[in-house]
Amino acid sequence: MVDGANDIGAGAIRRLAMLETVTIEPGLTDDELAHIQHEFDFEFADDHRLFLSSGLPVGNSWPDWRSAPRRSLQQLVRLPVDGILFAVEWREFWGADWGIRPPRMKDALRSANYHLARVPQLVPLHSNHYLPAGRGTSGHPVLSVYQAAVSCCATDLSDYFDPDPSRVPAPTVQFWSDLIR
Repeated sequence: MVDGANDIGAGAIRRLAMLETVTIEPGLTDDELAHIQHEFDFEFADDHRLFLSSGLPVGNSWPDWRSAPRRSLQQLVRLPVDGILFAVEWREFWGADWGIRPPRMKDALRSANYHLARVPQLVPLHSNHYLPAGRGTSGHPVLSVYQAAVSCCATDLSDYFDPDPSRVPAPTVQFWSDLIR
């Protein structure tokens, strides 16, 4: 586990609880976290994992990892990639490192899917805000993702709940950081 992940994750849930804006259920157990990671084929970043094990926010656009239907969670997990594919098809988006765009849409989407399967997966945090997946990682900026429009909305998970305007987020996620405006 990355140093500082415990402070970031557990501290973030404490700050969220103090805001009294969302219901916080008991945190996810190790078995529940393992099941989610297996079910959706990713591993939570250490700070995200500790956040969810310290308390599970539910309602108000928070993913309910414990009780939401699998299909709903799958859609949330797929949303960043699906948004990029939408932008490829309807907004002429093409990744800077993807080479020459194929002229046929069918081939362009196939190629985009190929490239997107090789970038770090984003995991839903709240609404359209995401953290990158990855056991052994911590302290990534929280990304706001809508199709190919990506921005940093906090320097890390703790800053998401207790913003410090003097902290400047540093992009850390391959591909997704290249889209930050």
